[in-house]
Amino acid sequence: MRCWSDKDYSMRLLHLFVLASMSGQIMFLSPVIASDIPVRVNNKTEPTLCAEKDNVTIELASPRLRSFRIDARHPNYIGGLSVDRSSADWHNCTGFPADPEYAFTPRRVTLYETASWQIVGYTFAKFWRVNSPPITVGTQVFRDIHLIQVWTRVDDRAEEILVLYPGDGYWRARPLPPKHLAWSAYGSSFLVGPVEVQGRPIVDISALRIDPENLTFHMNFMRGGTGWLRLSYLDRDIISLDASLEKAVPGEGVFAALRSMYVSDINNDAARIAWREPGAEVWREGGMLDVKQVNAAEVWIGRTVHSRHNTSAPDTIFGDFRDDGSVRGSGPAKPTAN
Repeated sequence: MRCWSDKDYSMRLLHLFVLASMSGQIMFLSPVIASDIPVRVNNKTEPTLCAEKDNVTIELASPRLRSFRIDARHPNYIGGLSVDRSSADWHNCTGFPADPEYAFTPRRVTLYETASWQIVGYTFAKFWRVNSPPITVGTQVFRDIHLIQVWTRVDDRAEEILVLYPGDGYWRARPLPPKHLAWSAYGSSFLVGPVEVQGRPIVDISALRIDPENLTFHMNFMRGGTGWLRLSYLDRDIISLDASLEKAVPGEGVFAALRSMYVSDINNDAARIAWREPGAEVWREGGMLDVKQVNAAEVWIGRTVHSRHNTSAPDTIFGDFRDDGSVRGSGPAKPTAN
C-alpha cells in the first residue's frame, strides 16, 4: 500500500449524532428518540467453559425494520489498558462438532487499492461451506473468496478495520487503535440480513457487489431481497456502519445477530447487555446469562471490566432502527488520527 496523509482525502467527514449517557461505568450512544422503532432482542446464549466457542447468540427481530446502525466502540477502560491479551485459550475446549471441509487453492488477491484504502480477498485451503458468493468490484468478478479485509492508512500505518466472511455472512469491525496502543483486537461478530441456521446462524449471501468509492457492500440474499452495509464514520474511538434492507425480513423477522463468547465476567468477548426501551430516557442492563428477551430502541453488548480474552476488543451498539429504509447520513467515512 502506498503512503498518504489526511490532505489526500476529499471525502466528507459525516456528522455523528451522539448523546452520551452513563449507567454504572458504561458509556452508551443514543440516537434521536423520535426515530425509535421497537426491536425484539432474543438472547440465546448458552453456558460454556470454553473460551473459543461462540456460545453467545443475540438476535434482533422486527416485522417492520428496514435500516439500522451498528457501532463498534472501544471499551470504557481502553484509556487505562497497557497490556493487551489476544492469544487463544483452549482450556476446557472438548467435543467440538466437526464442520464439513471443502478444499480450495489458497490465494490472496487485491480487490481494490488507492493511496488511502485497500480491500483484500483471501481463499483458504479449506472452508466449511462449499459455495461463496461471486464478488463484483467494478468490472471484475472474483470467486471462491472466503475472507475480505478492508484496510486504511493513518499516520503512515496500515490499519485493518473491517472484515467479512462472504460465505456465511459474518462481519467484524473495530475502530482505529488508540494512540497509546499499537494495535487493538477484534471481538464479537455480527450478521446483517435474513438470519437462518445452517449448523450455526448465518446470512446466506447469493451475490456481493462492492462499491469501494463509497465504501459500500451491496448484498443479494439467497432467501430473497437485497441489502447494503456502508462504512460511515471512523476514528480512534468508534467505527459506525449504516445498514439498509430492501424489505423487512419475513417470518420471525430476524434481521441481524451478534455472535460472541462468554465464560465469565473476566473471560469473554462480551459480558453484559444494556438496552433502552422505545420512548425511554433511561437504560437498563444485565449480565449475559441473565437477560433473555427485551424490546429495545437501542442495545449495547460489551464489557465494563477487563477480560482475559481479547481485552481491547470493542463493544457493539445496535440502534437507529427505522422502517423506511433511510439512514443517518450519506457518503463514505474519513478516518482521523486525532
